[in-house]
Amino acid sequence: MFDRWLPALIAVAALLPVWPAGAQTEPATAPSQVVAPATLERVTFAEAVKRATEHNPTVGEATQAILRAQALLDQSKSVFRPSLYGNVGTVVLDAARGFDGNVTQPRTQSAFNATLSYPILAAAQWAAKNQASDRVGIARISAQETRRQVALTAAQSYLAVIAAQRQREIAIRNLDTARALEEYARARLEAGKGSRLNHVRSTQARAAADGELELAELLVRRGQEALGVSMFADGPVDADGDAQLQPAAPPASDAWLTQRPDVRLATAQMQAADRVVRDSWKSWLPTGTASFTPQHVTPAGFFEPANTWRAVFQLQIPLYDATLQPAKRINIADLETSRLRLGAVKLQARAELRLAQESVARSEQIVAASRLSAESATEALRISEVAYRAGATTNIEVVQAQQTARNAEILLALAEDRLRQARLDLLLALGQFPQ
Repeated sequence: MFDRWLPALIAVAALLPVWPAGAQTEPATAPSQVVAPATLERVTFAEAVKRATEHNPTVGEATQAILRAQALLDQSKSVFRPSLYGNVGTVVLDAARGFDGNVTQPRTQSAFNATLSYPILAAAQWAAKNQASDRVGIARISAQETRRQVALTAAQSYLAVIAAQRQREIAIRNLDTARALEEYARARLEAGKGSRLNHVRSTQARAAADGELELAELLVRRGQEALGVSMFADGPVDADGDAQLQPAAPPASDAWLTQRPDVRLATAQMQAADRVVRDSWKSWLPTGTASFTPQHVTPAGFFEPANTWRAVFQLQIPLYDATLQPAKRINIADLETSRLRLGAVKLQARAELRLAQESVARSEQIVAASRLSAESATEALRISEVAYRAGATTNIEVVQAQQTARNAEILLALAEDRLRQARLDLLLALGQFPQ
């Protein structure tokens, strides 16, 4: 995120101190009143990630998906349990039925019965239970992938706050240096030893430093708001300390792939699709059901005793069903799609790992070079200040050295931010974040 605005900040900072003095002739407008924010909550990197994964509603939605899949699994398990239904009915006729003085059907007759049934042969339904179990596993892995994405957003927001704070620190130091230079130029001008030009240059450098600090404060606040949103907090949240991102050891084999939720999710989806294809033949098997129905009738009829029972054994054979073969072809297409998706995910994962390892190695070298550059620029600034105070040079050399030192520190901060991002990407590529 900072790669988009920080280069622009460097360009603005490089141009401001060298504008002509005439640009200062217009009267300055009064700054608007900025409401000081209340004391912000400060969290560590680990706390930010933990709270994001615990309170973000997206993770809650993934949890509900697991519960739904579990309910579907419990529903599919009903095929292994008997079903029991009770029936109560009353028949009222206009008159009793009978012959030769015998009543065969009373005018009012009530019947009570219950039916107990159990599927003694249901291969397709038994297979559906295993398929539902696969969906539960997919929902659990999908929740882990959602948790990883939420944690990644919180981590990136946290790193953004750290990078913005680093820019603010640079702006504060730059402003302190500019104020000291302005004060020194003013004192020399009042003592009759300096020049108006030196004083105007120092004033311009101090004003530019004021603007840079305000911009840095705005960027810090934006980062804090983004961190609060990622944590589902009621307001902005500040970062407390640097992120502890321990570099992971390079993998010796492809075992690290199983630690990535996206790879495990694609693998589980492919295995579930494969199970559906392998179970397609079970739809052609017959289904058998056994049922037992006891019944009590009151009052009893002439041809219908009071207490009876009935047992039924039924076998249903699918002789012809035009939907089964197209359904199998659909399942095969889903399986091939999931295999292609798994291959693409693994390919992307290996590419991400290689790139992350290269980024960490290169970023470490860039940070070392940028740190040496910043230290040298700071030393050059100190020498320029000493020479200026000794009267050996004008303050234009100090302003230029100050600009160079500031830009070198900004580049160092950018390099450090890229290194933190690269280490985070490496942990993500290895499936080691979040823990």
